Amino acid sequence: MSSELVLASLTAATGSDVFLLWLLATVGNILGGVVNWALGMYCLRWENERWFPFSSEQLDKAERWFQRYGTWSLMLAWVPIIGDPLTFAAGVLRVRLWVFIVFVTAGKAGRYAMVVAAAQQLTW
Repeated sequence: MSSELVLASLTAATGSDVFLLWLLATVGNILGGVVNWALGMYCLRWENERWFPFSSEQLDKAERWFQRYGTWSLMLAWVPIIGDPLTFAAGVLRVRLWVFIVFVTAGKAGRYAMVVAAAQQLTW
């Protein structure tokens, strides 16, 4: 949740361009999701290694969720705890990158738009 706090604080405390703040937060978060997608595409062979970032349970849950709700579930990639395994599962399941980016962008951009709107309401 730290990205939301930083965005809300910058929106409320500065005279900065709110659109630019929203855009940077959104793009940065999408790029993080793309990293997870790429890891899912190429790194699953190391899932039993101690350093691997996701547990088998997290991967199983994300895959079940993803298979049940399909690519639409990627709009929830912003949700803490399930978001990262979900984007990783999308890579494992070989979701096309452009499809991944469309759905992840919709979810993350919407979340940050709500954060910006809430921060602006608090400062008025």
